[in-house]
Amino acid sequence: MPLTKEKKQDLVKKFGKSGNDSGSAEVQIAILTERINELSSHFEVHKRDHHSRTGLLKMVGKRRRLLDYLQARNMDRYRKIVEELHLRK
Repeated sequence: MPLTKEKKQDLVKKFGKSGNDSGSAEVQIAILTERINELSSHFEVHKRDHHSRTGLLKMVGKRRRLLDYLQARNMDRYRKIVEELHLRK
């Protein structure tokens, strides 16, 4: 199930610099995290859905690259997003 428009707007308002800021690294990481969490629960029921698993792995890799970028650019913003989203590391 994809993210609803309202859920995305809530994430943009919470993590973005303004109401229309959907491009910052924090917002992208938050949206990817939400989608990853939804897909993870999907796999508890549908264990053999390998096409979706491939998409999940791509999303995890993209989130990892965004986190690495944020860590290299601004350590304070990196620590804040990791703490708020309860990500390991």
